[in-house]
Amino acid sequence: MNRVYVCSCFGITDKQVKEHAAAGACTPRQIASATKAGTDCGSCVRTIQGLLGRGACPRRELLEKGDGAAVLAADSRLVPAVTAAAAAAAVVTAGPGSGPALAEAA
Repeated sequence: MNRVYVCSCFGITDKQVKEHAAAGACTPRQIASATKAGTDCGSCVRTIQGLLGRGACPRRELLEKGDGAAVLAADSRLVPAVTAAAAAAAVVTAGPGSGPALAEAA
């Protein structure tokens, strides 16, 4: 199977975008929160919009029904990806003498 890269800056594929969309990410901003796609050069944002389409958004439908707890549960499924990406970015951008926070995390 060929990988179709949507975001070449962060190596995000169309499959990954679709997986996050299935988990409840309905907008390019939510995809960016989960994967960082679209946060560097921005050239992939329109492609992400195209992958998300204009179909029904389960997350939005839950909000309209007033089921905030279900939305929070859906958001919690996206958090591990965001946390891992943030941790990796912190390690890459931190240099020697970055302070006690980095030493505690190690």
